Amino acid sequence: MMNFYALIIGTELLNKRREDKHFDFITRALLEYGHTLKGAFIIADEPSLIVKTIKFIASDPDSILFSFGGVGSTPDDHTRQCAALALRDGKLYRHEQAHKMILDALGKERAYPHAIKMSLLPKDSNIIENGFNSIPSFSLDNRFFFVPGFPEMSHPMIQEILQKINIPKQTIYRYTLTALCRESELIELMESLGDDIESSSLPKIYSDGPRVVFSVASQNQQSAKNAFMQTQALLNKKGINYALHDEDHVGFN
Repeated sequence: MMNFYALIIGTELLNKRREDKHFDFITRALLEYGHTLKGAFIIADEPSLIVKTIKFIASDPDSILFSFGGVGSTPDDHTRQCAALALRDGKLYRHEQAHKMILDALGKERAYPHAIKMSLLPKDSNIIENGFNSIPSFSLDNRFFFVPGFPEMSHPMIQEILQKINIPKQTIYRYTLTALCRESELIELMESLGDDIESSSLPKIYSDGPRVVFSVASQNQQSAKNAFMQTQALLNKKGINYALHDEDHVGFN
């Protein structure tokens, strides 16, 4: 089992000086493999908060973390140190391969005194190559992946990581309808569905009354179909009108 988490670090996202582009990207990238995020966190550039969040995610033994931002060499780039505190001995060590890659990319005059700091990494770090500017990032334990906050750099890096870690592809079968009722009409049905069924109830209130977008999903197509037929049978029995689409995407007739 793999539980995927996104950690998006940047005070500028929380105060709306910048718009986040990572959440939409990582959710779409994982969906290509039939997976979804277990959790996502957008947090400020505060070291104690970063450490606590990484530790929380690491407490899930099946976690895979994609962390965006804070791996540079400016004073507000805390991620390398925080990863060391959360997952290692709290110290940063000169990574010889990263050191050489930075010198090769920038030359000695541009690399010193600041950019070269990016070669100081937690113990036993592995390099993540950066095709945009050749300045590497790092990972730990083949589970915790730390990439820059720039989408132009980080998104191709994550795409390559997803290919390398051999995520098992899976298919999720989902069936959706929109019913002209309150979601309370479906609670007993939801409680009766099997453990292999994911049910989702998204209510809305309109001027002409309530609606609920209801879906069932499963990796087992027949189970999903059976649950959907069970839903339709219940609505028919109660005399509740419904349409076989997601009301958010198709107008209700």
